[in-house]
Amino acid sequence: MKLLLQLFLTFAQIGGTTFGGGYAMLPILQRIIVEKYHWASEEELMDCYAIGQCTPGIIAVNTATFIGYKQMGVIGGIVATIGVITPSVIIITVISLFLRNFAHLPAVIHAFSAIRACVCALILDSVLKLGKKSVIDRTCLLIFLGVLLLSFFTPVSPVILVVASGVAGWLFMPRKNEAAK
Repeated sequence: MKLLLQLFLTFAQIGGTTFGGGYAMLPILQRIIVEKYHWASEEELMDCYAIGQCTPGIIAVNTATFIGYKQMGVIGGIVATIGVITPSVIIITVISLFLRNFAHLPAVIHAFSAIRACVCALILDSVLKLGKKSVIDRTCLLIFLGVLLLSFFTPVSPVILVVASGVAGWLFMPRKNEAAK
């Protein structure tokens, strides 16, 4: 019961203090889930994000579900999911009641511009940290560069890029188990 409450409160905190969507949550998830509670490794968190790209729904919700499930099974996944969405539902409801009256004010416009800039910096920080651990050899670098170029210059779906990367990794990465035989 204690872990379920901790899952709920942790993901409620993440959901209530992160602006900018699932990608903006990555640095916070990295600090709390990986570094503080050790509920997942950085590689597992990246896997959750990759799977979250390929599955229907919001990345943050999918990630919370995966982490909760890893910790406590189905009930853990449900509790973590409810935790991450509860603050958003409350905040969006309150904001929608008032934003219509204040959205045109320069202070509100500037505040949202600054929040977007901050979110970009946080995402870049996470990308750099995770990139150092993900691009581990020449094959990974080539896959990374290929996906980067395709995502910048073509309308290829992220789902296709993630699936193609998985296939490329399976086909071209050295197999440690087979090499040990």
